Amino acid sequence: MVADADSMPRRATLADVAREAGVSIATASKALNGRRQVREETRQKVILAAEQLAFRPNVIARQLQRGRSGTVGLVTHDLEGRFSIPILMGAEDEAGTGEVSVLLCDARGDKLRERYHVQALLGRRVDGLIVVGARPDVRPSLGQLPVPVVYAYAPSDDPADMSEVCDNVEAGRLVAQHLLARGRRRIAIVSGDESYGAARERVQGALEVLADAGLEPAGGRAVYGSWDEAWGRTAVETIVGMQSDVDAVICGSDQIARGALDTLREHRLRVPEDVAVTGHDNWEVIVAHSRPRLTSVDMNLEELGRRAAARLFDAIEGRPSPGVESIPPRLVGRDSTRGYHLAGE
Repeated sequence: MVADADSMPRRATLADVAREAGVSIATASKALNGRRQVREETRQKVILAAEQLAFRPNVIARQLQRGRSGTVGLVTHDLEGRFSIPILMGAEDEAGTGEVSVLLCDARGDKLRERYHVQALLGRRVDGLIVVGARPDVRPSLGQLPVPVVYAYAPSDDPADMSEVCDNVEAGRLVAQHLLARGRRRIAIVSGDESYGAARERVQGALEVLADAGLEPAGGRAVYGSWDEAWGRTAVETIVGMQSDVDAVICGSDQIARGALDTLREHRLRVPEDVAVTGHDNWEVIVAHSRPRLTSVDMNLEELGRRAAARLFDAIEGRPSPGVESIPPRLVGRDSTRGYHLAGE
């Protein structure tokens, strides 16, 4: 049954709040907007009245009064991928706390499409932009725009811009430290496409930790290939054939790690008792259903999205923070690296 409009409760107005608090409408407005001209006693009286009446200010009118639209644009190059979605979720969470709407556009890796979407969003008078890259490599700046811009996942090449990125070197360090702490010493490193800065940086972090421990990777170097399971199977097949005493494999992605698990199983090598395996990205559809469940690095992409939105809102308020900020990753330990006693125990 549809309720009659006349029977619906009337929404409280600012005039109602002012009447309840015994002040003028102008004073009620100043109190609710945090203006200094109002005594604290009066402010508390107005706030109490607003709470009792369940008063909710007209956000659109307030934004327009401040010369704002209450919207921000998010342009992504990876809408179908697993990286941009958590970033978007984090940005929307942060936007929700400030009653800001996010308008989403998919540039599909096309610079011309990106330019079109940016102009279209500016035409809608958005207050700012978040641009999410498809891969975590440096990208060209959009240059001077009439609104603030934050680059997420893929940093801008202009140090004067605001960029929010993942710390891939620290991610590599985390997995190497984790394996060394479990007594592993003959550690192979299988990474993805070497043209990706993230692939090289993750290897860099792992190599730094091994070098500090007086070790080098099994086979003397890290190996690069693609990001898929087929490469994981091929690489580990070669490694096991040449280095039969390998006791751990650091993989540059969860897909590579799943391929590695397949090959180790075919060679009747137990994980983690004989060989420990780590992945990267903490992709739930893979890590939770691998056998055994896969230890992986989570890049905290939702936090990256939240932080990108928070920096954008600060910039909109006149507090920009130029430069690149890195979000620390976290290692999520699961069965693929457990069940092995430390050396000497």
